[in-house]
Amino acid sequence: MAHWLVKSEPAKYAYADLERDGRTVWDGVRNNAAALHLKAMRTGDEVFYYHSQEGLDVVGIAKVVKEAFPDESDRSGRFVAVELAPVRALKRPVTLAEMKAESKLEAMAMLRQSRLSVSPVSDAEWATILQMAGEA
Repeated sequence: MAHWLVKSEPAKYAYADLERDGRTVWDGVRNNAAALHLKAMRTGDEVFYYHSQEGLDVVGIAKVVKEAFPDESDRSGRFVAVELAPVRALKRPVTLAEMKAESKLEAMAMLRQSRLSVSPVSDAEWATILQMAGEA
């Protein structure tokens, strides 16, 4: 199983919205690198949910419930979407400042390529963030 991180502005679609809805189509990704990550996601993969613009923190865990399919919002037909469902909110959000200060996360894709809305998370990075959130 792989791990990922997705970003969403809480004013647009917060983790609480995902919990309320029970699942959502993760679409609108137009960056080629992020789109490749969507294509690599598999059913059951776990995903950190990061609030961007406001909060700037990992707030929850979701899982992939439907693998890549054509993104209906993309008229060109080049991009894909996946479906995500909530797993649980983290006991304590982990802020961007905390992640940047943690040496174990210095190679994390999200910190190196901060503009990507979808990025991979290594098993070690996943475990570190869970520990920082009081989950481990």
